Amino acid sequence: MRPFRYHRPADVAEAVAVLAAEPEAAYLAGGTNLVDLMKLGVQRPDLLVDVTRLPLDAVEELPDGGLRIGATVRNSDLAAHPAVRRDYPVLARALLDAASGQLRNLATTGGNLLQRTRCVYFQDTGKACNKREPGTGCAARHGQNRDLAVLDWSDLCVATHPSDLAVALAALDAVVEVHEPDGPRDVPLAALHRSPGEHPERETTLERGTLITAVRLPALPAARHSTYRKVRDRASFAFAVGSVAAVLDLDGDVVRDVRLAYGAVAHRPWRAYRAEEELRGRPFSPELAARAADAELAEARPLRHNGFKLPLTRAITVRTLTELAEGARS
Repeated sequence: MRPFRYHRPADVAEAVAVLAAEPEAAYLAGGTNLVDLMKLGVQRPDLLVDVTRLPLDAVEELPDGGLRIGATVRNSDLAAHPAVRRDYPVLARALLDAASGQLRNLATTGGNLLQRTRCVYFQDTGKACNKREPGTGCAARHGQNRDLAVLDWSDLCVATHPSDLAVALAALDAVVEVHEPDGPRDVPLAALHRSPGEHPERETTLERGTLITAVRLPALPAARHSTYRKVRDRASFAFAVGSVAAVLDLDGDVVRDVRLAYGAVAHRPWRAYRAEEELRGRPFSPELAARAADAELAEARPLRHNGFKLPLTRAITVRTLTELAEGARS
């Protein structure tokens, strides 16, 4: 075991200052991902900055009808919150599908957004992985890539982002509040995660030392008609092989508004803007939903073992939107 130091900051500013000054430090919240990676030798911080005692654990209903979720709110508490269940059911469903009850009791909102990939080559220090060790190669490209990306991958990395929560937040146009060494700022969730490109080791647009302090959801009445569907190898607890977060608002039979995001298909939560454009303003039908999914996946590049993700994603898009449409009509 590699020795490490431990620090509990008094406030957010101290936490950010300490981490920014320590190149091998890491924030510790729920630890459900970090501790596993430390055991595997993938991450080897020499200082843990514990943010769990900072006042970031509240869910606040905002005057404009939106919601502010503190970064250390536990997944189980967020899934059970009355405002989430009432106004953003897609978020509650994604959280309940995300992990076992024990993990949800520990995992936090901010940590969930910053999860590392579950690619087996990233987690095995004996295998080549540009994300873990830049310049060593990507063993997954021609290896076991069943669970990996079909969209927006690069020659250097084909990993996917594992978070269910992030997919739901992408569909809801969430904004992430962060505190950087220079002070606080807002980051649209769509701008938080990076494509792998030439630097797959850089997973977010955040600079060193930045701490996520909250996630803010806009008032979105249409989100009351929303849900999350996740396909996985076992229902009890597993990461997605495909998922969709969907919001659907109908005016009669016509799609007035729609929000779609896909999980388990790319290096980041994938907002399906092309599919939304195909759907918006047209009478809803399962055939229209299928065409919308096809438009979104037109530039997909499946790997050797994951071509099944394209018909799977198409099918869950059609089924999820059709069920939402039937619910709206009734």
